[in-house]
Amino acid sequence: MFEEREMNSEEKPRTKGAADMIEMAAKYFKKEGYKVERGATALEGFSGILRKFDLVVQKGRLAQGVWVRDWQRTIGINVVINLDKASEDVKLSNPILIGEKFSDHAKAYANRRKVMLLTKRQILQSLR
Repeated sequence: MFEEREMNSEEKPRTKGAADMIEMAAKYFKKEGYKVERGATALEGFSGILRKFDLVVQKGRLAQGVWVRDWQRTIGINVVINLDKASEDVKLSNPILIGEKFSDHAKAYANRRKVMLLTKRQILQSLR
């Protein structure tokens, strides 16, 4: 269905905090009954652009792209829009964004476009 490609060598290496957060997110999704895919997370979209996700999770027939942003600042609407566009391009529905906190505009856009926003705190509480 999707053509896999190698990741660009230009891609920035993940920090230990981001890698830990991705691992925590994978545990969370497995606990919630999702099938978690880590390897084939670079997908070529219909636009011809290579779209990268930190995880691709699947529950039933619904596959969703996941971005994890381990930032110490508020995540803005631009990040949510970019995730939504990337997911739409590779025909993944209802994308998921994980971060520390989100701006009000980001929350409003996510609500309208069915983008799930999860905070680190929500994930930690669920894993207890």
